[in-house]
Amino acid sequence: MTGECSFTRNVIMAEIKALLEGYRHYYRKYFASSDTLYEDLLSKGQSPKTLVIACSDSRVDPSIVTSAQPGDIFVIRNVANLVPPYQVDEDGLHGVSAALEFAVCILEVRHIVIMGHSNCAGIRALLDAANIENTDFIGKWMSLAKPAKDRVAKRHGDGICPDEGAHHCEKESILFSLENLMTFPWVRLRVETGKLKLHGWYLSLDDGRLECFDPMKNRFEKVSVENYISGNVG
Repeated sequence: MTGECSFTRNVIMAEIKALLEGYRHYYRKYFASSDTLYEDLLSKGQSPKTLVIACSDSRVDPSIVTSAQPGDIFVIRNVANLVPPYQVDEDGLHGVSAALEFAVCILEVRHIVIMGHSNCAGIRALLDAANIENTDFIGKWMSLAKPAKDRVAKRHGDGICPDEGAHHCEKESILFSLENLMTFPWVRLRVETGKLKLHGWYLSLDDGRLECFDPMKNRFEKVSVENYISGNVG
């Protein structure tokens, strides 16, 4: 039994050691080399042009997906990449809204991207509420996306298979969050005056393909990667 506990402790410590080794790589790259990126970011301050609101899912890191460098994007992450509607009250703790206000009103980002993804556990939980009915926070949080669930049910009926239903709901929740963004007066003002653009992205974990919502066509369309796959870049 003692040996088993020792093995478990070693495994746990190895997991942390791997992260610390990653930190050492980060330190060598940006602070122990001639790279001046952080010197510039410290002297000039951050000025990202894009806010990405993404899921907390460990497989969907927007900085990795976009190959962004430190300082390139301002990121908000939460379960199922949701944006609550604009609400001002003294009882709530509005973490997402506060970060959104900072990005839009202080940093003056030019783009907001809602980045959803396939196989989202939050959306799956929304569709099968029994999984979260006894949770302290997740159930209430995911109730924000219930209108997206209702839209999918109305459009496709009860006969839709679970996987297809989740797929549609993942995309619909992105559109619903885009709608919620427009309930924030300082977001709406900037969108209507052309200072801010809103985007909906959907990443498939099955094949790595990214789809962007086209409001003119009212559908998600895949980002072309064929030239990169064939090697004919540029």
